[in-house]
Amino acid sequence: MNTNHASAAPSGPPGSLGPKAGKETVRRHNLSLVLRAVRDEGEATRAGVAARVGLTRAAVSSLVEQLIDSGFLSESGKTFSGQAGRPGTVLKVTRTGPAGIGVEINIDYVSVCVVDLSGTDRVRLTEHIDNRGARPAEVLARGARIAARTLESAAEQGLLPVGVELALPGLVSGGAVRQAPNLGWNRVPAQEHFARALAPLRPGGAELPVSSENEANLAALAELWFGGLGPLRSFLYLTGEIGVGGALVVDGELLRGAHGFAGEIGHVVVDSEGPLCRCGSRGCLEQYAGQSALLRAAGIDEDAGVAGVAELERRARGGDTAAVAAVERAGTMLGRVLSGAVNLFDPDAVVLGGIYRALMPWLSPAADHELTARVVSGLWPRGSGRLRASSAAGDAARGAAALVVRAVLADPLAYVPRPA
Repeated sequence: MNTNHASAAPSGPPGSLGPKAGKETVRRHNLSLVLRAVRDEGEATRAGVAARVGLTRAAVSSLVEQLIDSGFLSESGKTFSGQAGRPGTVLKVTRTGPAGIGVEINIDYVSVCVVDLSGTDRVRLTEHIDNRGARPAEVLARGARIAARTLESAAEQGLLPVGVELALPGLVSGGAVRQAPNLGWNRVPAQEHFARALAPLRPGGAELPVSSENEANLAALAELWFGGLGPLRSFLYLTGEIGVGGALVVDGELLRGAHGFAGEIGHVVVDSEGPLCRCGSRGCLEQYAGQSALLRAAGIDEDAGVAGVAELERRARGGDTAAVAAVERAGTMLGRVLSGAVNLFDPDAVVLGGIYRALMPWLSPAADHELTARVVSGLWPRGSGRLRASSAAGDAARGAAALVVRAVLADPLAYVPRPA
Protein backbone atom coordinates (compact mmCIF):
# COMPACT_ATOMS: atom_id res chain seq x y z
CA MET A 1 0.00 0.00 0.00
CA ASN A 2 1.34 3.41 -0.96
CA THR A 3 0.45 6.45 1.09
CA ASN A 4 1.22 10.14 1.23
CA HIS A 5 0.68 12.90 3.74
CA ALA A 6 -2.86 14.05 3.06
CA SER A 7 -5.23 14.47 5.99
CA ALA A 8 -8.58 12.73 5.90
CA ALA A 9 -11.54 15.08 5.49
CA PRO A 10 -14.00 15.13 8.39
CA SER A 11 -17.24 13.25 7.83
CA GLY A 12 -20.63 14.88 8.18
CA PRO A 13 -22.34 17.87 6.58
CA PRO A 14 -20.46 21.10 5.79
CA GLY A 15 -19.65 22.99 8.96
CA SER A 16 -19.96 19.93 11.21
CA LEU A 17 -17.18 19.06 13.64
CA GLY A 18 -17.27 15.38 12.69
CA PRO A 19 -18.67 12.43 14.62
CA LYS A 20 -18.77 12.41 18.41
CA ALA A 21 -15.82 10.65 20.01
CA GLY A 22 -16.80 7.24 21.36
CA LYS A 23 -15.17 5.26 24.16
CA GLU A 24 -12.87 3.46 21.73
CA THR A 25 -11.73 6.75 20.14
CA VAL A 26 -11.05 8.29 23.54
CA ARG A 27 -9.08 5.22 24.65
CA ARG A 28 -6.97 5.26 21.49
CA HIS A 29 -6.20 8.93 22.11
CA ASN A 30 -5.25 8.26 25.72
CA LEU A 31 -3.04 5.32 24.76
CA SER A 32 -1.16 7.71 22.50
CA LEU A 33 -0.90 10.31 25.29
CA VAL A 34 0.60 7.79 27.70
CA LEU A 35 3.01 6.28 25.17
CA ARG A 36 4.27 9.70 24.08
CA ALA A 37 4.65 10.84 27.68
CA VAL A 38 6.89 7.88 28.51
CA ARG A 39 8.83 8.31 25.29
CA ASP A 40 9.40 12.03 25.89
CA GLU A 41 10.57 11.45 29.47
CA GLY A 42 12.86 8.54 28.57
CA GLU A 43 11.62 6.70 31.63
CA ALA A 44 8.71 7.41 33.94
CA THR A 45 6.43 5.94 36.60
CA ARG A 46 2.70 5.53 36.33
CA ALA A 47 2.25 8.34 38.86
CA GLY A 48 4.54 10.61 36.86
CA VAL A 49 2.64 9.90 33.64
CA ALA A 50 -0.70 10.53 35.35
CA ALA A 51 0.54 13.92 36.56
CA ARG A 52 1.83 14.83 33.11
CA VAL A 53 -1.21 13.84 31.02
CA GLY A 54 -3.92 14.76 33.51
CA LEU A 55 -5.52 11.33 33.87
CA THR A 56 -6.19 9.38 37.06
CA ARG A 57 -3.58 6.90 38.21
CA ALA A 58 -6.12 4.08 37.79
CA ALA A 59 -6.78 5.09 34.17
CA VAL A 60 -3.06 5.37 33.44
CA SER A 61 -2.40 1.95 34.99
CA SER A 62 -5.01 0.37 32.72
CA LEU A 63 -3.55 2.07 29.64
CA VAL A 64 0.01 1.14 30.65
CA GLU A 65 -0.95 -2.53 31.03
CA GLN A 66 -2.42 -2.53 27.52
CA LEU A 67 0.70 -0.88 26.10
CA ILE A 68 2.92 -3.42 27.86
CA ASP A 69 0.80 -6.34 26.62
CA SER A 70 0.93 -4.92 23.07
CA GLY A 71 4.72 -4.60 23.15
CA PHE A 72 5.11 -0.82 23.24
CA LEU A 73 6.27 -0.37 26.83
CA SER A 74 8.42 -2.37 29.21
CA GLU A 75 8.91 -2.05 32.96
CA SER A 76 11.91 -2.75 35.12
CA GLY A 77 13.28 -1.86 38.53
CA LYS A 78 11.92 0.59 41.06
CA THR A 79 12.30 4.31 41.50
CA PHE A 80 12.16 6.08 44.86
CA SER A 81 10.65 9.56 44.97
CA GLY A 82 11.61 10.27 48.59
CA GLN A 83 7.93 10.55 49.49
CA ALA A 84 5.70 8.20 51.43
CA GLY A 85 4.27 5.20 49.60
CA ARG A 86 5.53 2.32 47.59
CA PRO A 87 8.28 2.88 45.03
CA GLY A 88 7.09 3.13 41.42
CA THR A 89 7.97 0.77 38.61
CA VAL A 90 10.07 2.36 35.86
CA LEU A 91 8.42 2.44 32.44
CA LYS A 92 10.31 2.75 29.16
CA VAL A 93 9.42 2.34 25.51
CA THR A 94 10.61 -1.03 24.28
CA ARG A 95 13.76 -1.45 22.25
CA THR A 96 11.97 -4.06 20.14
CA GLY A 97 8.73 -4.05 18.17
CA PRO A 98 7.46 -1.34 15.79
CA ALA A 99 10.06 0.82 14.05
CA GLY A 100 10.37 3.09 11.03
CA ILE A 101 12.60 2.95 7.96
CA GLY A 102 13.89 6.09 6.28
CA VAL A 103 15.40 5.91 2.79
CA GLU A 104 17.20 8.98 1.45
CA ILE A 105 17.74 8.97 -2.30
CA ASN A 106 20.24 11.68 -3.12
CA ILE A 107 22.31 12.58 -6.13
CA ASP A 108 25.52 10.86 -5.10
CA TYR A 109 24.44 8.48 -2.34
CA VAL A 110 21.62 6.38 -0.91
CA SER A 111 21.24 6.21 2.88
CA VAL A 112 18.86 3.97 4.83
CA CYS A 113 18.24 3.90 8.57
CA VAL A 114 15.92 2.18 11.03
CA VAL A 115 14.67 4.14 14.05
CA ASP A 116 12.96 2.58 17.07
CA LEU A 117 10.13 4.03 19.18
CA SER A 118 12.54 6.02 21.33
CA GLY A 119 13.92 7.78 18.24
CA THR A 120 17.23 5.91 18.41
CA ASP A 121 18.99 5.23 15.10
CA ARG A 122 19.46 1.43 15.30
CA VAL A 123 20.58 0.43 11.79
CA ARG A 124 22.35 2.58 9.20
CA LEU A 125 23.58 1.67 5.72
CA THR A 126 24.90 4.18 3.17
CA GLU A 127 26.20 3.63 -0.35
CA HIS A 128 28.03 6.43 -2.15
CA ILE A 129 27.26 6.19 -5.84
CA ASP A 130 26.53 8.75 -8.55
CA ASN A 131 22.85 8.39 -9.42
CA ARG A 132 22.94 10.95 -12.23
CA GLY A 133 22.25 9.36 -15.59
CA ALA A 134 20.79 6.19 -14.09
CA ARG A 135 17.15 5.32 -14.77
CA PRO A 136 14.90 6.32 -11.85
CA ALA A 137 13.61 2.75 -11.47
CA GLU A 138 17.21 1.50 -11.13
CA VAL A 139 18.05 4.09 -8.47
CA LEU A 140 14.93 3.30 -6.47
CA ALA A 141 15.52 -0.45 -6.81
CA ARG A 142 19.02 0.11 -5.40
CA GLY A 143 17.44 1.90 -2.46
CA ALA A 144 15.03 -1.01 -2.01
CA ARG A 145 17.90 -3.52 -1.92
CA ILE A 146 19.70 -1.51 0.77
CA ALA A 147 16.42 -1.22 2.69
CA ALA A 148 15.97 -5.00 2.52
CA ARG A 149 19.38 -5.45 4.13
CA THR A 150 18.41 -3.07 6.94
CA LEU A 151 15.23 -5.11 7.44
CA GLU A 152 17.37 -8.18 8.06
CA SER A 153 19.52 -6.32 10.60
CA ALA A 154 16.42 -4.88 12.25
CA ALA A 155 14.84 -8.33 12.57
CA GLU A 156 17.99 -9.61 14.31
CA GLN A 157 17.42 -6.88 16.94
CA GLY A 158 13.74 -7.74 17.38
CA LEU A 159 12.52 -4.69 15.48
CA LEU A 160 9.47 -4.81 13.21
CA PRO A 161 9.47 -1.87 10.76
CA VAL A 162 5.91 -0.84 9.96
CA GLY A 163 6.52 1.57 7.09
CA VAL A 164 9.02 3.28 4.82
CA GLU A 165 9.42 7.01 4.26
CA LEU A 166 11.33 8.08 1.15
CA ALA A 167 13.37 11.27 1.37
CA LEU A 168 13.60 12.54 -2.19
CA PRO A 169 15.27 15.57 -3.82
CA GLY A 170 13.32 18.14 -5.78
CA LEU A 171 9.58 18.76 -6.00
CA VAL A 172 7.75 15.87 -4.33
CA SER A 173 3.97 15.48 -4.42
CA GLY A 174 1.49 12.61 -4.38
CA GLY A 175 4.15 9.93 -4.20
CA ALA A 176 5.98 11.26 -7.26
CA VAL A 177 9.00 13.44 -7.95
CA ARG A 178 7.59 16.17 -10.13
CA GLN A 179 11.05 17.53 -10.91
CA ALA A 180 14.57 16.88 -9.63
CA PRO A 181 16.89 18.79 -11.97
CA ASN A 182 20.18 17.39 -10.68
CA LEU A 183 18.97 13.82 -11.20
CA GLY A 184 17.19 14.63 -14.45
CA TRP A 185 13.92 13.25 -13.04
CA ASN A 186 10.52 14.49 -14.20
CA ARG A 187 7.19 13.06 -13.05
CA VAL A 188 8.75 9.90 -11.61
CA PRO A 189 6.31 7.70 -9.58
CA ALA A 190 8.95 7.09 -6.92
CA GLN A 191 6.76 5.39 -4.31
CA GLU A 192 5.40 2.95 -6.86
CA HIS A 193 8.86 2.05 -8.19
CA PHE A 194 10.26 1.59 -4.70
CA ALA A 195 7.37 -0.49 -3.35
CA ARG A 196 7.44 -2.75 -6.41
CA ALA A 197 11.18 -3.32 -6.01
CA LEU A 198 11.03 -3.94 -2.24
CA ALA A 199 8.11 -6.40 -2.11
CA PRO A 200 9.92 -9.40 -3.70
CA LEU A 201 12.83 -8.91 -1.29
CA ARG A 202 10.60 -9.47 1.76
CA PRO A 203 9.42 -12.87 3.04
CA GLY A 204 6.32 -13.87 1.11
CA GLY A 205 6.50 -10.72 -1.00
CA ALA A 206 4.79 -8.75 1.77
CA GLU A 207 4.39 -5.02 1.17
CA LEU A 208 5.28 -2.24 3.57
CA PRO A 209 3.40 1.08 3.38
CA VAL A 210 5.54 3.60 1.51
CA SER A 211 5.22 7.37 1.70
CA SER A 212 7.48 10.19 0.57
CA GLU A 213 8.61 13.74 1.29
CA ASN A 214 11.23 16.24 0.14
CA GLU A 215 14.62 15.41 1.65
CA ALA A 216 15.31 18.93 2.96
CA ASN A 217 11.95 18.94 4.75
CA LEU A 218 12.81 15.65 6.46
CA ALA A 219 16.30 16.85 7.41
CA ALA A 220 14.70 19.95 8.96
CA LEU A 221 12.30 17.74 10.96
CA ALA A 222 15.23 15.63 12.17
CA GLU A 223 16.94 18.83 13.32
CA LEU A 224 13.75 19.91 15.10
CA TRP A 225 13.23 16.55 16.84
CA PHE A 226 16.83 15.48 17.53
CA GLY A 227 19.10 18.44 16.94
CA GLY A 228 19.12 20.10 20.33
CA LEU A 229 17.55 23.37 19.19
CA GLY A 230 16.02 23.83 22.63
CA PRO A 231 13.10 26.26 22.63
CA LEU A 232 13.63 27.25 18.98
CA ARG A 233 10.52 26.31 17.00
CA SER A 234 10.87 28.55 13.93
CA PHE A 235 13.93 28.29 11.71
CA LEU A 236 15.10 28.15 8.13
CA TYR A 237 17.06 25.00 7.28
CA LEU A 238 19.47 24.69 4.35
CA THR A 239 21.19 21.51 3.30
CA GLY A 240 24.20 21.73 1.02
CA GLU A 241 24.74 18.78 -1.31
CA ILE A 242 25.25 18.79 -5.07
CA GLY A 243 22.03 20.79 -4.97
CA VAL A 244 20.97 23.23 -2.25
CA GLY A 245 17.73 22.34 -0.49
CA GLY A 246 15.74 24.36 1.97
CA ALA A 247 12.88 24.01 4.44
CA LEU A 248 11.07 26.43 6.70
CA VAL A 249 9.77 25.33 10.11
CA VAL A 250 7.26 27.69 11.76
CA ASP A 251 6.03 27.02 15.30
CA GLY A 252 7.24 23.43 15.05
CA GLU A 253 5.48 22.70 11.74
CA LEU A 254 6.75 22.62 8.17
CA LEU A 255 5.62 25.46 5.95
CA ARG A 256 4.88 23.53 2.77
CA GLY A 257 3.30 26.18 0.54
CA ALA A 258 0.10 25.91 -1.50
CA HIS A 259 1.30 22.87 -3.45
CA GLY A 260 3.90 21.40 -1.10
CA PHE A 261 6.86 22.85 -3.00
CA ALA A 262 8.08 25.53 -0.58
CA GLY A 263 11.79 25.62 0.23
CA GLU A 264 13.43 25.40 -3.21
CA ILE A 265 15.98 28.01 -2.18
CA GLY A 266 18.73 26.49 -4.32
CA HIS A 267 16.97 27.83 -7.38
CA VAL A 268 16.68 31.42 -6.18
CA VAL A 269 18.49 33.47 -8.83
CA VAL A 270 21.60 35.28 -7.59
CA ASP A 271 22.70 36.58 -10.99
CA SER A 272 20.42 36.40 -14.03
CA GLU A 273 23.49 36.41 -16.28
CA GLY A 274 25.22 33.67 -14.30
CA PRO A 275 25.96 30.02 -15.17
CA LEU A 276 23.23 27.87 -16.69
CA CYS A 277 21.54 25.69 -14.06
CA ARG A 278 20.10 22.21 -14.62
CA CYS A 279 16.65 23.64 -13.83
CA GLY A 280 16.89 25.73 -17.03
CA SER A 281 17.44 29.09 -15.34
CA ARG A 282 20.71 31.00 -14.95
CA GLY A 283 22.66 32.07 -11.90
CA CYS A 284 20.80 29.95 -9.33
CA LEU A 285 22.24 29.84 -5.81
CA GLU A 286 23.46 26.27 -6.20
CA GLN A 287 25.67 27.38 -9.11
CA TYR A 288 27.68 29.29 -6.49
CA ALA A 289 27.11 27.39 -3.23
CA GLY A 290 26.36 23.82 -4.34
CA GLN A 291 28.93 21.04 -3.87
CA SER A 292 30.02 20.91 -7.51
CA ALA A 293 30.47 24.67 -7.71
CA LEU A 294 32.50 24.75 -4.48
CA LEU A 295 34.85 21.96 -5.55
CA ARG A 296 35.30 23.41 -9.03
CA ALA A 297 36.12 26.87 -7.67
CA ALA A 298 38.70 25.33 -5.29
CA GLY A 299 40.42 23.44 -8.12
CA ILE A 300 39.11 20.02 -7.02
CA ASP A 301 37.36 17.52 -9.28
CA GLU A 302 33.71 18.48 -9.00
CA ASP A 303 32.66 14.82 -9.25
CA ALA A 304 34.90 13.74 -6.35
CA GLY A 305 31.92 13.50 -3.98
CA VAL A 306 32.58 12.88 -0.28
CA ALA A 307 36.32 12.62 -0.83
CA GLY A 308 36.27 15.96 -2.63
CA VAL A 309 34.45 17.70 0.21
CA ALA A 310 36.94 16.23 2.71
CA GLU A 311 39.79 17.52 0.55
CA LEU A 312 38.18 20.97 0.38
CA GLU A 313 37.95 21.09 4.17
CA ARG A 314 41.56 19.88 4.51
CA ARG A 315 42.80 22.58 2.14
CA ALA A 316 40.78 25.30 3.86
CA ARG A 317 42.21 24.30 7.25
CA GLY A 318 45.66 24.52 5.73
CA GLY A 319 44.98 28.04 4.49
CA ASP A 320 44.88 27.16 0.77
CA THR A 321 43.97 30.42 -0.98
CA ALA A 322 41.70 28.91 -3.65
CA ALA A 323 39.84 26.72 -1.16
CA VAL A 324 39.22 29.52 1.32
CA ALA A 325 38.16 31.91 -1.46
CA ALA A 326 35.72 29.33 -2.87
CA VAL A 327 34.03 28.78 0.48
CA GLU A 328 33.95 32.47 1.35
CA ARG A 329 32.33 33.31 -2.00
CA ALA A 330 29.73 30.61 -1.40
CA GLY A 331 29.11 32.12 2.04
CA THR A 332 28.56 35.54 0.50
CA MET A 333 26.03 34.21 -1.99
CA LEU A 334 24.29 32.21 0.72
CA GLY A 335 24.12 35.29 2.94
CA ARG A 336 22.52 37.39 0.21
CA VAL A 337 19.80 34.84 -0.45
CA LEU A 338 19.31 34.10 3.24
CA SER A 339 18.91 37.78 4.08
CA GLY A 340 15.95 37.95 1.69
CA ALA A 341 14.42 34.87 3.26
CA VAL A 342 14.97 36.25 6.78
CA ASN A 343 13.34 39.56 5.81
CA LEU A 344 10.39 37.65 4.35
CA PHE A 345 9.81 35.00 7.05
CA ASP A 346 11.52 36.34 10.22
CA PRO A 347 12.80 32.99 11.57
CA ASP A 348 14.57 32.67 14.92
CA ALA A 349 17.59 31.03 13.30
CA VAL A 350 19.12 29.73 10.10
CA VAL A 351 20.55 26.22 10.32
CA LEU A 352 23.07 25.00 7.73
CA GLY A 353 23.40 21.25 7.19
CA GLY A 354 24.90 18.83 4.70
CA ILE A 355 28.38 19.78 3.52
CA TYR A 356 28.00 23.23 5.09
CA ARG A 357 28.44 21.80 8.61
CA ALA A 358 32.12 21.06 8.07
CA LEU A 359 32.74 24.31 6.19
CA MET A 360 31.19 26.68 8.75
CA PRO A 361 34.51 28.21 9.98
CA TRP A 362 35.05 29.78 6.53
CA LEU A 363 31.45 29.94 5.30
CA SER A 364 29.70 31.62 8.22
CA PRO A 365 31.73 34.88 8.50
CA ALA A 366 30.91 35.84 4.91
CA ALA A 367 27.26 34.80 5.28
CA ASP A 368 27.03 36.62 8.63
CA HIS A 369 28.39 39.77 7.01
CA GLU A 370 25.62 39.76 4.39
CA LEU A 371 22.92 39.02 6.97
CA THR A 372 24.12 41.87 9.19
CA ALA A 373 24.13 44.30 6.29
CA ARG A 374 20.84 43.28 4.67
CA VAL A 375 18.37 42.10 7.37
CA VAL A 376 16.21 45.13 8.13
CA SER A 377 15.09 44.08 11.63
CA GLY A 378 18.56 44.64 13.08
CA LEU A 379 18.23 41.32 14.93
CA TRP A 380 21.06 39.63 13.01
CA PRO A 381 24.29 41.37 14.06
CA ARG A 382 27.53 39.51 13.43
CA GLY A 383 28.14 36.86 16.03
CA SER A 384 24.49 36.76 17.10
CA GLY A 385 24.48 32.95 16.96
CA ARG A 386 21.36 32.95 14.80
CA LEU A 387 23.33 31.41 11.95
CA ARG A 388 24.38 27.97 13.12
CA ALA A 389 25.54 24.57 11.94
CA SER A 390 23.15 21.63 12.05
CA SER A 391 23.72 18.80 14.48
CA ALA A 392 25.03 15.41 13.43
CA ALA A 393 21.54 14.03 14.14
CA GLY A 394 19.84 16.26 11.58
CA ASP A 395 19.83 14.11 8.46
CA ALA A 396 17.00 13.27 6.06
CA ALA A 397 17.08 9.48 6.47
CA ARG A 398 16.64 9.75 10.23
CA GLY A 399 13.91 12.36 9.85
CA ALA A 400 12.13 10.05 7.40
CA ALA A 401 12.28 7.05 9.74
CA ALA A 402 11.17 9.18 12.69
CA LEU A 403 8.13 10.35 10.72
CA VAL A 404 7.00 6.72 10.49
CA VAL A 405 7.58 6.27 14.22
CA ARG A 406 5.52 9.36 15.01
CA ALA A 407 2.57 7.76 13.23
CA VAL A 408 2.92 4.78 15.58
CA LEU A 409 3.07 7.06 18.62
CA ALA A 410 -0.05 8.89 17.41
CA ASP A 411 -2.15 5.70 17.23
CA PRO A 412 -0.38 2.67 18.74
CA LEU A 413 -3.44 0.42 18.43
CA ALA A 414 -3.17 0.63 14.65
CA TYR A 415 0.28 -0.99 14.88
CA VAL A 416 -0.28 -3.82 17.34
CA PRO A 417 1.54 -6.83 15.85
CA ARG A 418 -0.94 -9.31 14.42
CA PRO A 419 -0.51 -13.07 14.86
CA ALA A 420 1.15 -14.69 11.84
